[in-house]
Amino acid sequence: MDLNQLMIMSADMETSINFYQQLGLKLIVKSNPHYARFKCPNGNTTFSIHLSDEPISPGNTALYFEVENVDDRVMELKEIGIQFRTDPEDKPWLWREAELLDPGGHKLILFHAGENRKYPPWRLKE
Repeated sequence: MDLNQLMIMSADMETSINFYQQLGLKLIVKSNPHYARFKCPNGNTTFSIHLSDEPISPGNTALYFEVENVDDRVMELKEIGIQFRTDPEDKPWLWREAELLDPGGHKLILFHAGENRKYPPWRLKE
């Protein structure tokens, strides 16, 4: 089994499409006005947004996008006007993270974990 895609709802497709392209995702499907799908620069997972007829309620879900250098990527994104809720910081779970919100209020985390993403020191034995 493999994770194919994640999908979130959007009240403003064009703003959301622009935002995710600025983050570095490549737009691969655009079915106006209701659907867009992106390819992540690395790996096979895709990410979709779908137009919502109802108010957006992001809830407590967070989407994590791994980047090689969190500090550099955050600085690049700030230079083009993207605002972050937190600056990059080292977390107790051995990841470096920075938090931001997308135009619909969905929580996003840019992070780098390296080997600790799948193999933290407290990982269960297989």
